[in-house]
Amino acid sequence: MAVLPYCLTFLIPATVFAGMLLGGGWTYFTVVFVFGLVPLLDVPLGYELRNDPPRRSGPFRFVLYSHAVMQAFLLVSAACYVALGDATLLEKIGVTLCTGLSTGGIGITIAHELVHKTDPNDRFMGNAFLASVCYMHFAIEHVIGHHSRVGTPQDPATARRGETLYAFLPRTLIDSLRSAWDIEQRRIRKRGLSPLLDNKFLGIFGFPLIIAALAFETLGPAAVLFYFAQSAVAFTLLEIVNYVEHYGLERRELAPGRWEPVSPAHSWDADQRLTNWFLFRLQRHADHHMHPLRPYQTLRHVEDSPKLPLGYPGMVVLALVPPLWRAVMHPRLDAWRRME
Repeated sequence: MAVLPYCLTFLIPATVFAGMLLGGGWTYFTVVFVFGLVPLLDVPLGYELRNDPPRRSGPFRFVLYSHAVMQAFLLVSAACYVALGDATLLEKIGVTLCTGLSTGGIGITIAHELVHKTDPNDRFMGNAFLASVCYMHFAIEHVIGHHSRVGTPQDPATARRGETLYAFLPRTLIDSLRSAWDIEQRRIRKRGLSPLLDNKFLGIFGFPLIIAALAFETLGPAAVLFYFAQSAVAFTLLEIVNYVEHYGLERRELAPGRWEPVSPAHSWDADQRLTNWFLFRLQRHADHHMHPLRPYQTLRHVEDSPKLPLGYPGMVVLALVPPLWRAVMHPRLDAWRRME
């Protein structure tokens, strides 16, 4: 029974399929569902403050792995819809946008869960999800870079107070790729490996190109454009969530280049029940940073972490409007700093 709420996540790709079947304005249904209906339902469903005991992990992992099949089917179906169907341009744009919301909102969230794990099968599956959205370097930068540098000026994924989303996005997109490259070069030098043959960036760039080549060969150039466009939507959504997760939260510098330990004070949490189900408890982000290997189903509510007023979907909408974002977040940020 405990695993059933997480099966709600299949509703997201299902809304994309519904849009393709119904056509017209329904091709944008996922946008309305994710950023309209889900935040509204968050209110009556309330908060999830309970910490669950450890459970048998099999059913929870099965949900994650089942999404790999669902996402592959979604990508192929949507690529056929865009490349072969007689849909209008607006319908094709809608399906591409909504596919990216699914592969980003659900697919990358699952990838984030899996690339943290020690099981090689989990890491392989996590990287497969990332390959489907052209963002495989995230597995390097997030696990090795972000988790050690969160809350410092060296972290590309920590948004600074007053930094708008539109200033943050180009900075994090460029600097996270650069950081992943630097981390990989240090690994190669440390282990005495070949800078060409043993470089993970061969796969980081190569696998998406193979996918694109297969799309071109089977469905033509429109499918290639679809693949890259939905990828851009997916990883942009990821980085908007990164903006939300750590906005304005800084670690104190104890000495030049030495920072205070990571604590729950350096991640914004959201306790909304429904969005925690949809996002595999990613919103319990403080506990994730304290215990990166902890499975999503046992991530814990942390009392002494800063709290967001809305779940991630609602906060994403706020972040798109900088004056509204500042009006909501800066008083909370100031109040949190006074409490520290």
